[in-house]
Amino acid sequence: MEIKELISKEKIEKRIEELAEEISKDYEGKSIEFIVVLKGAAIFAVELAMKVKPNVRFDFIEISSYSGTESTGVLKVNKDLKADIEGKDVLIVEDIIDTGRTLSYLKDYLRSKKPNSLRICTLVNKPSRRIIDVPIDYNGFDIEDKFIVGYGFDIDGDYRNMPYIGYIEKI
Repeated sequence: MEIKELISKEKIEKRIEELAEEISKDYEGKSIEFIVVLKGAAIFAVELAMKVKPNVRFDFIEISSYSGTESTGVLKVNKDLKADIEGKDVLIVEDIIDTGRTLSYLKDYLRSKKPNSLRICTLVNKPSRRIIDVPIDYNGFDIEDKFIVGYGFDIDGDYRNMPYIGYIEKI
């Protein structure tokens, strides 16, 4: 397997700074409930939270649909929220929006818990793979249809800790 760099550590850091500025402006004077989609978004969420000016509270949800490099199309909730988000300003922090199935499901699920507001922030977006349209409020990078690893992205749990986003050239 060969991994090639797609987005450098420096580009990621710069874009996170820009996203943090946008989010800070939009949530000025409010506390934000980050709902972090595990496991891939953990690194991104921490880096983002450290640059956002309003107070950030964390909760985590784990939903999966991947096996290896392919989506199974079947969503599975592995870990649910602990906090009550009713009346709160919620920001879903996701690593990637691919087909849109997971985020569409998650948005509906979280809306049922009656937050004051609900927005989406993603580090990576693959618009060419979209099956269900999901409006993105804060988008890091649009990429081509490549299987990516690093900076939280993995293949069967491996390569999450690379400081850049790479793509798999050959499997």
